[in-house]
Amino acid sequence: MKRNPNGRSSIYQSADGYWHGRVTMGVKDDGTPDRRHIERKSKAAVVARVKELEKERDEGIVTKPGKKWTLEEWLTHWLENIARPHLRHTSYSAYRVAIHTHLIPGLGAHKLQKLEPEHLEKFYRRMTANGSKPATAHQVHRTVRVALGEALRRGHLKANPAAIAKPPRITDEDVEPFSVEESQRIMTEAGKRPNGARWAVALSLGLRQGEALALRWADVNLEAHELRVRWTRLRPIYEHRCGGKCGRPDAGYCPERVQVNPIIGETKSRAGKRTIGLPDELVEILRQHRAEQDKARRIARQMWNEGGWVFASPTGEPLNPNTDYHEWKALLKRAEVRDMRLHDARHTAATMLLALGVTERAAMGIMGWSSTAMAARYQHMTDPIRRDIAKRVGGLLWATADDEVRPEDEDPDDGAAGVLATA
Repeated sequence: MKRNPNGRSSIYQSADGYWHGRVTMGVKDDGTPDRRHIERKSKAAVVARVKELEKERDEGIVTKPGKKWTLEEWLTHWLENIARPHLRHTSYSAYRVAIHTHLIPGLGAHKLQKLEPEHLEKFYRRMTANGSKPATAHQVHRTVRVALGEALRRGHLKANPAAIAKPPRITDEDVEPFSVEESQRIMTEAGKRPNGARWAVALSLGLRQGEALALRWADVNLEAHELRVRWTRLRPIYEHRCGGKCGRPDAGYCPERVQVNPIIGETKSRAGKRTIGLPDELVEILRQHRAEQDKARRIARQMWNEGGWVFASPTGEPLNPNTDYHEWKALLKRAEVRDMRLHDARHTAATMLLALGVTERAAMGIMGWSSTAMAARYQHMTDPIRRDIAKRVGGLLWATADDEVRPEDEDPDDGAAGVLATA
């Protein structure tokens, strides 16, 4: 058999009757030729595969030689070794849930190079059919798209199937913020419980859960009526330290669990670091709260863990976000108001700013928004606001001469008060 020139593809039959093909795809990392081998029972099958590889080579979409990843192996490797060093802890936690709770159990056994867009689309439909919200499936889609994008960039894939797959459609949920009367009932009931000031802060200032739980007394200046947001409380990430004895898949339930991430981290965005003015009434609530905490410190004595946290456990530790969430839900029941998400307190605070006529730029500073688009998401046109606008429009278009205010009757110092009173 005549030998092909170096670098040319070759097809031949071995003594056992099988057909073989060899295609030069490029050069390996060590400088040696990357020559791929194909083995099939028929010559036609080998010829077809050789042509496919030559086309991939000529179009520059050659996958790397070596390890053939499964989706589970790649996602785990990508998360821990590629993404984690560059992620904030909150982002890492979100990716980790998407991968270990959803993607690996549902699709992990697929070979990376054989994963199709249809596999992902069917998986998203199963998720929603089994009770997951479309937004959760969408988060899973974003995670796998980013992870496979890195696999494509590194030559482990010829194309990113997640970039082709269509994720579930998500629509913004209608949020009806708490009314003033509901907010007052919640705060009245909260005043009967430890850390009741936590909910006054949520409803009046709109702090995110992590921002409120990360507050230290050093961040609060009651004399100047100011509060600084500098950090966010991270959701604990635990690891087993029982050697597998407890038998529980979730390390959070291991009796010997150890938290492996910091207590606090950076705010959600640069705009999250901000200083907020405090209403007089909230200042008084926080003063009473600090006095109650001082009393709890004296009771706990040597068991108190001094961390300077504004909202702390009976022994001084920072509140766990999960405990905080359950306390919110119990509070709503005791106050006999609608069952709402904890994050809806933030929507309520933002909508109050809209009702008071606070400018968008000022609202961004108070709420810690990095873009004006967030105002449309958090500030809602409630019925009282609509009625107030309609009243103002009517007063403008249908005003009579007798309704007009003469310049000499106006009080130049009463403008802001008049706006708030009308609102």
